[in-house]
Amino acid sequence: MCNLYSVTTNQAALRALVNAFRDDLGNLPPLPGIYPDYFAPIVRGMVTERTLSLARWGLPSLVGIDDGKPNRGNTNIRRPWLDDWKGYLAPENRCLVPFNRFSEPTKLDSGESGNAWFALDESEPLLFFAGLRTSWRGMRRKDEGVMDHEVFGFLTTQPNDVVGAIHEKAMPVVLTTPEEWEAWLGAPWSEARDLQRPLPNGVLQIVHRTALKYLPGVEGIPSGDPLRPTPKPKPEEPEQPSLF
Repeated sequence: MCNLYSVTTNQAALRALVNAFRDDLGNLPPLPGIYPDYFAPIVRGMVTERTLSLARWGLPSLVGIDDGKPNRGNTNIRRPWLDDWKGYLAPENRCLVPFNRFSEPTKLDSGESGNAWFALDESEPLLFFAGLRTSWRGMRRKDEGVMDHEVFGFLTTQPNDVVGAIHEKAMPVVLTTPEEWEAWLGAPWSEARDLQRPLPNGVLQIVHRTALKYLPGVEGIPSGDPLRPTPKPKPEEPEQPSLF
């Protein structure tokens, strides 16, 4: 299961690569560590309305979505034909999730737990996960209450040999060509579903190995992410009047 990835390509290059008609990202900084429930950029819409926007990582299942409980959703979706997800399969709910590298848990040579980071090659060019997105009103966390959200998750599949050597159960669905990007965003599901397949063996390589508390390219322990959701401050309790 992939629960950590990076987007380091600058915003202008991302916009140009997908021919975005509209950019709602604001001033997007490099994002070396995107974790579940963080905000991250997504690409959605057909060519004439191609939009870059922010969404929170974690797509709620359509089963029990309105039960009133906190729901951070699912980051990875393996079986999109299930009732949990098949309502998200139309083109308007598909998106591209940009990334430069993603990680899977591993053991380091020191014996401590860490992450293996995968990219196309050492230059870490921009690629895309095959994502699903929706607008949702609900509660992500109790401290936030009920709010309107843009949310997303992305598909996984069986791993190729590179990822499978670290994580034998799954890898994200990675789209590498403009033809695949356009098909994912606009083709009927009967065609788009064929994109849920592993990359060929030998494609991708491990470009970093880091301890859990470190991120590639970041000196020291990261102090936080600029797009991480922050809890609402608790209201101050009124001072009790003195009895003396």
